[in-house]
Amino acid sequence: MSFTSKSLARVQPSATMAAGAKAAQMRKAGRDVISLAAGEPDFDTPDNIKQAGIAAISNNLTRYTAVDGIPELKQAIVDKFKRENNLHYEPEQTFVAPGGKPIIFNAMLATLNPGDEVVIPTPYWVSYPDIVLLAGATPVFAPATIENNFKLTAQTLEAAITEKTKWLIFNSPSNPSGATYTKPELQALTQVLLRHPQVWVLTDDMYEHLVYDGFSYHSIAAVEPQLYERTLTMNGVSKAYAMTGWRIGYCAGPVELIKAMRKLQSQSTSNPCSISQWAAVEALNGPQDFIASRAKAFSARRDLVVDKLNAITGIFCPKPEGAFYVYPCIKGLIGKTTRNGVLIDSDDVFVSELLADTGVAVVQGAAFGLSPNFRISYATSEQLLEDACTRIQQFCANLR
Repeated sequence: MSFTSKSLARVQPSATMAAGAKAAQMRKAGRDVISLAAGEPDFDTPDNIKQAGIAAISNNLTRYTAVDGIPELKQAIVDKFKRENNLHYEPEQTFVAPGGKPIIFNAMLATLNPGDEVVIPTPYWVSYPDIVLLAGATPVFAPATIENNFKLTAQTLEAAITEKTKWLIFNSPSNPSGATYTKPELQALTQVLLRHPQVWVLTDDMYEHLVYDGFSYHSIAAVEPQLYERTLTMNGVSKAYAMTGWRIGYCAGPVELIKAMRKLQSQSTSNPCSISQWAAVEALNGPQDFIASRAKAFSARRDLVVDKLNAITGIFCPKPEGAFYVYPCIKGLIGKTTRNGVLIDSDDVFVSELLADTGVAVVQGAAFGLSPNFRISYATSEQLLEDACTRIQQFCANLR
């Protein structure tokens, strides 16, 4: 008899966290390991934001807050959406959670029933399908292929939608591919969604500020105002403000949906950390100039990694316009054998053998639903990226 519930049996542990944990374990054992597995900026949280957190502690702002966020943070979210996204919300339409993942969890559990379907473009962030499964619904995967630069097309979206579809989970810039959608590309998708009024949209804009080469970012509800009443626009402070450990995600959407999510959070995590909320107020209201300079650094790292990976025979690495990931294809390496005689017949084996042989930790494409690929996070120093890419080159050169 199994100790765990049937609901838990439907999901898998996070592959990205597992890869990071394996790298940490090897490092502790004395191996020289470079981990490119974690989706976490290597920059420090800006000092003004840290000071706001310290001030919250000094001023004894350390008690329970409203379940879905302090009024000051809700107003900062309203102001942010208006200032940066041309989206107009009231504070009661906003919601704060201990990270972005709980927002998705709350939205899905509050709205899904057995038999419902959720369309998820592939490749996807590892947690999307498992949260849907945990909610008792069915993920439906819509391929966003390398031939289309990992972007969902209107035709593919249309084919994935059925009368059972309740949500589309949409992530731009994308984790894991870095794919970012132009306004015309978004408009093509919104025209499909307008034909299917039963479909709601959760748009995960977590990497909004990390776009390159002069790219102009747009969010779905701003592109098509007719979708405003059935769109949950999600963001957070983790990536742009280097606040992963502070655990603050936020969103805005229709009042009835926000009420349902608040009800669920009241019986799960309750309010996010009060100290982190005050730091997030400063993040959203304070100076924003550092974001552009950090994005410039990420862009240089992207170029370095893309150039070095594309110099490897058997690997093709598209150049993404956002986030801090690349998602190279290893189709040209499948069927080759390592110097230890191991057959590379999948990206799982490639990633495992790469780590064992070179100490470079990346994440297999199978974890994101599209193979044969792997994901690299280039949110680390250029020196480490140079070293890691050299090791990958040597590993691939030794394949036969």
